[in-house]
Amino acid sequence: MQEQHRRFYSHHLGQDIDMLVFGTWGYPIVIFPTSGGRDNEARDFKLIESARPLIEAGRVKLFCIDSIDRYSWYAKHLHPGTRVYNHTLYDQFLSDELVPMLQRECNVDKIGVAGCSFGGYQALNFALKHPNQVAHCFTMGAAFDIRQFVDGYHDDNVYYNNPVEFMPNANSEHFHWMNIILGTAEYDFCKDSTVHMSHILSHKGINHILDIKPFGNHDWPVWREMFPQYLNTI
Repeated sequence: MQEQHRRFYSHHLGQDIDMLVFGTWGYPIVIFPTSGGRDNEARDFKLIESARPLIEAGRVKLFCIDSIDRYSWYAKHLHPGTRVYNHTLYDQFLSDELVPMLQRECNVDKIGVAGCSFGGYQALNFALKHPNQVAHCFTMGAAFDIRQFVDGYHDDNVYYNNPVEFMPNANSEHFHWMNIILGTAEYDFCKDSTVHMSHILSHKGINHILDIKPFGNHDWPVWREMFPQYLNTI
């Protein structure tokens, strides 16, 4: 299984971004790390290893992108408006810089996104904001209401990065072409949030799978079981 480290400059963020890439060809999946995680997290916690057969068979190519949580949602030293604004720059980096690069590299119209815990929020938020760029979205053990990170502050940037708020009013034909799997476990403390997000999608008539494992909690062993199962739906 080929592993490659890439570092490239983001004009939107005004800084270098690190990314680990696994595989030589296959459908591109961007993996977001958990809270404050870095590009090496999915490798170090064996999530990549769980998908080794699919990577080596050339079915998927995994792109583990760095987060900027330390400058956005988890930057408690910054005003909440600044935190969410910094995330909008990250979103622009993804949409305007990273995704077009992966479209060219992998010769696809749309990409896939995935993430565990807070990375699952990142994946779904990006997919639902940019459904014309995403064909597959897999979340594992995620919560989706971002208001807990902004200390009561609210503006348009908060609204449009909070799926439980903006989705009831959002419309796109691309929603109905997307393969969405919301994964959780019976004893995961994010289970209720995942179920709530499923209800929102169902109310919109958006097909998706709500996968509640009858075991386990909010931890990597469950996510390592989910991840190759979800990739197999591509």
